[in-house]
Order: sequence, then structure tokens, then C-alpha cells
Amino acid sequence: MPKQQRRTFTADFKRQMVQLYENGKSRAAIVEEYDLTASALDRWINQAQTTGSFKEKDNRSSEETELMALRKENQRLKMEVDIFKASGADHGTKVAIIRNNLDKYSVSALCNVLQIARSTYYYEAKERQNEDVLVQAIVDIFHKNRKAYGTRKIKTKLQEQGLTVSRRRIGRIMREQGLVSTYTITQFKPHKTAPNEAVTTNVLDREFDQAEAKRFVVSDLTYVKVGHRWHYICVLIDLFNREIIGHSAGPHKDAALVSRAFATVEGDLSHIQWFHTDRGSEFKNQKMDELLKTFEIGRSLSAKGCPYDNAVAEATYKVMKTEFIYQMEFQNLDHLHLELYDYVNWFNKHRIHGSLGYMTPVQYRQAALKKAV
Repeated sequence: MPKQQRRTFTADFKRQMVQLYENGKSRAAIVEEYDLTASALDRWINQAQTTGSFKEKDNRSSEETELMALRKENQRLKMEVDIFKASGADHGTKVAIIRNNLDKYSVSALCNVLQIARSTYYYEAKERQNEDVLVQAIVDIFHKNRKAYGTRKIKTKLQEQGLTVSRRRIGRIMREQGLVSTYTITQFKPHKTAPNEAVTTNVLDREFDQAEAKRFVVSDLTYVKVGHRWHYICVLIDLFNREIIGHSAGPHKDAALVSRAFATVEGDLSHIQWFHTDRGSEFKNQKMDELLKTFEIGRSLSAKGCPYDNAVAEATYKVMKTEFIYQMEFQNLDHLHLELYDYVNWFNKHRIHGSLGYMTPVQYRQAALKKAV
């Protein structure tokens, strides 16, 4: 069996992870979404906050280590005393106390001290544990997916964990936990500007379900407030698996913004067969024509004044506004770049899509590759 290659990380990557943490992204979310170990992330954060360098070193003094050990021991003794104080509590509290102290005492000893029958403990512990596991799973799924999932997608994610739960029960737990999907918020709908009169035809012709990767890539722009100024985001979407394969952000709505999105695409740009957009001037101009001609990418434009011809791009931006743009306040362009990078990573690798059979874009692409082999 070949030895697994050890992953290495650049200083820039480590710095990005620390910046995500400092900007409010939870430690658990970063660890899961970027396939890191918690200890590695903690080490990077500590190094950034102490020396500013990511070189491996021990920054903890022996006095601090000893103090931590003493505090841990003190907490353990306090918990032991609390067990005996709780001997007059109700069944629910006693069950919780037993469950939380099984690593130190046997069930028989705890039941004897708390004056509760072992059969009562096992029954109530099982019922409480099942409900607690379900509630925690729902809460975790909701928050790990940017508060965007409703009962249907949460049900799908629970099934992946081996939990079969009705949408009605999920809805009840969500209400009890105060979990409200961002899709319940009324959103502002901007008006389109007048289209140009380009003669390029609509090659895509609303064939949004594509069986080949990068056969059709669609795009559009959307606005976002950064500080007190409007900025713009451009993403490139592969219709094959709805994956965001390129993205950019900047203060100007122009061809340079679109070109920077193409620059972030992994692999050979000539693999893209067709590029479809609306008739905005940022997409139909000499600079874009030269880029597409260089990589032999075909051109397709929506009909004049018809957003339905680019429905997937329109729908993707609605999702981004609900799950990402409307949920954050961006201090500057660097902050927007960092958060956009993080959102695209989540969108491609972790967000399940109903149109993909509740798989993520990356999972869908990998499954298609396995079928082709």
C-alpha cells in the first residue's frame, strides 16, 4: 500500500486561513471546509498572533503549561463534588449528570449515588441522546451551510448521516432552535440597463442541462456594497455541474473584471467551448473578443432584454445574494476578495444542489468521471 503523501501549505494559504478566522468564520467550519486538522489551524493562529511567522516553534512557557494542568485538575474535582450535590435533582438532570461523567465513574456507582434505577437511566438516556443527536445534527447542518438550507436539503444531509427524519419534525426543531433560512428574507430586485444591439446569436438557446464539462460556461455580474462604495462580482459557471470555475471582484463593471475571472479558471481555457452571457457592454467589447479568440472559445448572447436566456447565471446570483452578499458587511476590497474565495470554495465543495440530485458540484463532476472510466 503506497504511503500517503503529506500535505504542505504555503505561507499565503496559512495567512488566508488565519484571516478567515479573524474575520469571524468559525474554527470548525474552516477545518471541515478546507480539510485541515484543528491542531494545524490553532498553531497557525497562535503563530500569527504571537510572532507573525508561520515557522514551527513552541510559544508556550513551562509556567503556562503547569497552570493549565492545575486548572484542569481543579475543574475535575469540582465536577466530582457537583455530582454528589445533585443527588436530589429530577430524573432528567440525573441522567444528564451520569452521561457527562461516564468517563470517570461506572453507571452502577453513579446510579447508586444519585438514587436512580439503572433501567430508568438506560431508557431515558437513549431517548434524550437520540433527540440531542438529531437537534445537534440539524443545527450543525444549518450553520455549516450559511443558514441557507430549509427542511428539504437538511433532510437530504441527515440521510447522508444515516438519520431518517420527516420534514415536519425538522421544521419543528428548527423553530424551537430559532433557525430561520435566509430565503425567508425579502430581497431587492435591481432593474436591468438597456441591452446593446450585438448581432451574435443565442447558441445556448436555453439548453441549460449539459452532459459535457465546460461545453457551455455562463456568466453575469452583480453589485455589492464595500464600505460606502458599490463594487461588482463576476463568476463563471459551468452548466455541466453548476460549478463556479472562475470568479473576480472589483470597483468597476468592465471587461477587466471579466478577464480576471477567466484568469482564476484552473486548467486550459481552450477547453471551454462556448461562453454565454447577456448583452452587457462588459461582455461584448474588443477586449473580450480578443480573449475569446485567443483561446478559440465560441460566443453566445441572450436575446435582447430577455434574462430567461441566462437563467442559470441569474439564479446563481440570487443564491449568492441570499447566502453570501446580504449576510456580510465588507470593509474593503481585500475583505471582499477573501470572503468571496471562501464562499466559492463552500459553494463548489460543500453546498448540495437540488438540480444535481442533492450532490455538490465537485461530487457530481467526480461521479461523472467514474462513470466515464
